[in-house]
Amino acid sequence: MGGGNGTMTVEPFFGTEHLMDLSTKVAVVTGGARGIGHATCYALARNGIKAVAVVDQLEGVTAFTNQANEDCGRSVMIPFRGDVTDANFRRHVFAEMGNLYGPVSICVPAAGFTKDRLAVKIDKESGEADIYPQEDFDRVLAVDLTAPIYWAMETVASVARDRHGRGLGRWEPAERVQGAVVFIGSVSSAGNKGQVSYASAKAGLEGAQATLAAEAIFYGVRSAVIHPGFTDTAMVQSLGEDYVSKNILPQTQLRRLIKPEEIADAICFLIRNSAVSGQLWVDAGWHPKG
Repeated sequence: MGGGNGTMTVEPFFGTEHLMDLSTKVAVVTGGARGIGHATCYALARNGIKAVAVVDQLEGVTAFTNQANEDCGRSVMIPFRGDVTDANFRRHVFAEMGNLYGPVSICVPAAGFTKDRLAVKIDKESGEADIYPQEDFDRVLAVDLTAPIYWAMETVASVARDRHGRGLGRWEPAERVQGAVVFIGSVSSAGNKGQVSYASAKAGLEGAQATLAAEAIFYGVRSAVIHPGFTDTAMVQSLGEDYVSKNILPQTQLRRLIKPEEIADAICFLIRNSAVSGQLWVDAGWHPKG
């Protein structure tokens, strides 16, 4: 379109109307007081989220939310301290958030941990095989696989109940997307030496995400999984500076650890842009040697 002074005014191809408006949405973030979860809570707040349940087992979760609310200039983060594998605790969080703010429709189950060691080790003197302890394997899967799936399903249930209560059935595109779940996968889902339990859990999330994506869209809830590379969190720092510098950074194109804020930015992108589906790899060019 021509301007009065002979210049050309370029109209934008599209605005932000295609993005999810978070100002009416309620979210839950597990592992929310540290690492990727911590950064995601702040990112959601910056993007205008109505309220975030910050779920963590750390004693400092309340202090974190108090500081975060002060930083944000509004009471947007609500602390919940407990074990993410506890079904009663999970139901309490959703009930409390529902009573205070409305149905939870955004879920980022970011709580996780790893218990790394080789799957099988041979004692050189006795020749006996030492197999990865099953109790450690079960605990990693409970926290990193089962718990995220159930927090996600509880989110879908929250939206489904709300829709039923308002006399709504199958979601229609004219309503715009109602909610989103973003699982935290890992580059380790493709296999990583010393991480038989962690890699199994993260690979399992891919199947859960694909299934939930097919089912939950009936209620207008999307599902995706983000696969972070090695991120500057306590979990990676526990590997030791020497290990990181020798075994991780040289195999990463950026030659540095990813910042949690970079992962959080990608998570918000997955939540808000409904055209994006499936998996997103945020690995900083991670290419491990064979």
